Amino acid sequence: MRTIRRHLTIATVAALAVAGCSSAGSTDNDGDPGMETDADAGPVELTLWTGFTGGDRGAYEALVETFNDTHDDIQVEMEVQPWDTIAQKLPSAWATGQGPDVATPNFDPNIVGQYLETDSLLALDAVGEGEGQINVGQLAPAAVEAFTVDGTLYAVPANMATLQLYYNKTLFEQAGIDGPPADVDEFREVARDLTGDGVYGLSLAERETIQMWPILQWLDGGDIVDEQYCAALDTPENVESLTTWSQLVVDEVAPVGLTGAESDALFSAGQAAMQLNGPWAAPGYRDAGIELGIAPVPTGVDGDVTLASTAPLAISANTEHPAEAQEFLAWWTGQEAQKQFALESGFPPVRTDMGDDPELAANEDVSAFAAALPGARLYLPGVPSATEVDSEGYIPLIGEITRGEDVEQAIQAATERINSTTGCQG
Repeated sequence: MRTIRRHLTIATVAALAVAGCSSAGSTDNDGDPGMETDADAGPVELTLWTGFTGGDRGAYEALVETFNDTHDDIQVEMEVQPWDTIAQKLPSAWATGQGPDVATPNFDPNIVGQYLETDSLLALDAVGEGEGQINVGQLAPAAVEAFTVDGTLYAVPANMATLQLYYNKTLFEQAGIDGPPADVDEFREVARDLTGDGVYGLSLAERETIQMWPILQWLDGGDIVDEQYCAALDTPENVESLTTWSQLVVDEVAPVGLTGAESDALFSAGQAAMQLNGPWAAPGYRDAGIELGIAPVPTGVDGDVTLASTAPLAISANTEHPAEAQEFLAWWTGQEAQKQFALESGFPPVRTDMGDDPELAANEDVSAFAAALPGARLYLPGVPSATEVDSEGYIPLIGEITRGEDVEQAIQAATERINSTTGCQG
């Protein structure tokens, strides 16, 4: 577990203690019958901000609706707004004791560390195997590690997704290719074979989306940073990998400069044969008439690997209802809720103990993305200023090399930017 230095003042601790002991409509210490009781006050009302504005929005809304239908004593009001709006509003709101009780602060799991710097997150202590407890032992280990600091859990996974290989079965059949590529060498070969007649073999996005390029490096045995958070881009494996993949873009096997939305539109229009994507994209492609295949990411030189993503679901340190908010998180990550969410969204459950469920196993999308979890990795987990490492170091690098700039020179410049951002002294 990574370590983040905490600075809790006595006043902050006292405020948390008071918040933990208070609830709306409680009686006074003398039990004055004239005071409003908890029963008279009605259910505890929790506010929830999320950034789930995409095609999977309905699955999250249905989950909250089910919680409200089954909990007379707690009601949750979910407000959906764009991620960039949450990024602008939530930090100051939570830092000043305002804002929602519960939120998904960002789609980047590394955001937890930034909110801890302002003492904005409630330490989760309702952890265990009993009813109303957060069963950490059954949650995806990568998410638990990302949300645990100095041995304390500060968030649970709102979702857990993996990227798999999407392929257009029609284009494969027209090219006489029997099925998706099995390993990384075949992956590149098939991408070249499928390119032509207005079709790209592989659609890659470089910005405004979940990262795809790290998977390509991982397949070749490379990485972005090392265990000391120093840039690792200048190793022979990375230089060769980035040279090979960027050349495919230069050779127009894959398009250059796409955003995530543009890459999705290309695949949806039948103009790309393959794409790396998550479970949120499958319904839209089928609605567009694509004969969709979902396969494992081709095996890399070190075995199976892909990218995992998770969004933290956290509680404000200043909530007036810490017990009820934690009960909501416990329910959200419970088996019944996760089964409902998986079947409605196509996402795999955030739990590791649901592989034997026959309904989940029979669902093509859920089983495909769940199968990738054992070899899935988070992007830049625990890296200091990970968002800046991505936006100021890695994304510009990909943009440069896919437009024909010298790979080794671009790597050297990116290395300097990354090390400056993380504080690496290596």
